[in-house]
Amino acid sequence: MIKIATILKLDNIDVEAATKKVQALLETNKALTPALKAALDMLLLLVTLLINQKGLNSKSSSIPPASDPNRKKVSKAKSARKPGGQKGSKGTTLAKVENPDEVIDLLIDRRTLPKGVSFKAAGYETRQEVDMAISRFVTEYRAEVLEDSQGHRFTATFPEALKRPVQYGNNIKAHSVYMSHFQLVPVDRVRDHFADQMSVPVSAGSICNVNLQAYNRLGRFEDWAKQQLIASSVMHADETSINMGGKRHWLHNVSNTSLTLLYPHEKRGREAMDMFGVIPSFQGVLCHDHWKPYYLYDCLHSLCNAHHLREFERAFEQDQQQWAKANDGRTRSIH
Repeated sequence: MIKIATILKLDNIDVEAATKKVQALLETNKALTPALKAALDMLLLLVTLLINQKGLNSKSSSIPPASDPNRKKVSKAKSARKPGGQKGSKGTTLAKVENPDEVIDLLIDRRTLPKGVSFKAAGYETRQEVDMAISRFVTEYRAEVLEDSQGHRFTATFPEALKRPVQYGNNIKAHSVYMSHFQLVPVDRVRDHFADQMSVPVSAGSICNVNLQAYNRLGRFEDWAKQQLIASSVMHADETSINMGGKRHWLHNVSNTSLTLLYPHEKRGREAMDMFGVIPSFQGVLCHDHWKPYYLYDCLHSLCNAHHLREFERAFEQDQQQWAKANDGRTRSIH
């Protein structure tokens, strides 16, 4: 037993060679009972699995790169490409508009012209400056009031959305939602933006209320998007851990080439997928990362090639499977 322990304690040990040595010692030791020998075989298997597991990294398993202590950080080689847009790329270029919002005529200072020479108008040259105006824009609605001889008053009807004497317009609401949810700007900074740039006082509570209004109005769109995804021929599904209120949740994703739906849930598996209701009704090809709950659904299954490449990496590095490596020494690619 001392010899076995010594072999397993070696640093940078060849797992396969060490395993063969231990197995040979067990075979030659006649004093071991069958029960003890079986127990030692089981322990040897567990030790081998643990050592192999320790050697895994983000390239040979599903370990995220950010959580991989064994990840090799490779410095990027200096690119041979020249700075700026590359050949064939679609750039973004300002173009003149036909109807500018303001035209400023620039006249020649006649005092700078040569003396004793006559001139006639020959047109003009133009240059345009594209800018934006960030300012408060207030619209006042004045409802006509009529009064008859009996003192009865009749008032014109205000627009249905105008419920209060003063309220925020749709552009402010849309801008608030865009900044806080698409650009992920913190609520306090969104508030400061409105106050500093437009002199509009918007409280953090109002921003949260506007976000809630947008969320409630997305119900019809969400139902439509779910039906579009369910009817897709191919759909991708995945999930990743997120922090919500200090507790770990799972952010689930279903998507096709044009639509993506994200939803959080405390669970990672079937309970969350059933609650969202897309995958249980899907009948096409579902591409995923081999997570077992996906196989509980009656559809065609396709595995993500990124995970196949990790399996190839592991097969070559851990199990010495030469077929998993291409002839040029790189990991075999998927076609």
